[in-house]
Amino acid sequence: MLTVDDLKKFGANTEEGIGRCMGDEGFYMMLVSSFLGDTRLDQLEKALKDNDLDKAFEAAHALKGMASNLSLDPITGPVTEMTEMLRSRTMTDYSVLIKDAKDKMEVLRTMADQ
Repeated sequence: MLTVDDLKKFGANTEEGIGRCMGDEGFYMMLVSSFLGDTRLDQLEKALKDNDLDKAFEAAHALKGMASNLSLDPITGPVTEMTEMLRSRTMTDYSVLIKDAKDKMEVLRTMADQ
């Protein structure tokens, strides 16, 4: 089971995230658990493989919003970078950023499964 301490070790700014949840730690942890089940990172990867920059931007922007609101900073970083490049419709190789975000998400999911 994932704890606030686990999230701190991961690099999340839990004080900020819990603050956004009106100080309700249980609600914050419920939102983090919900985020772990989200499929937008897979949607983003598929849209990029399909060269669909509009769908890729939508997925990246949604991920950025969720990760930012939860203060999951290690995931927010690469997703924000992709969002801004996609906002300007930059065609580039996003594989390093996708891998970084997926690796960090997997670390978080593994922590949650323990």
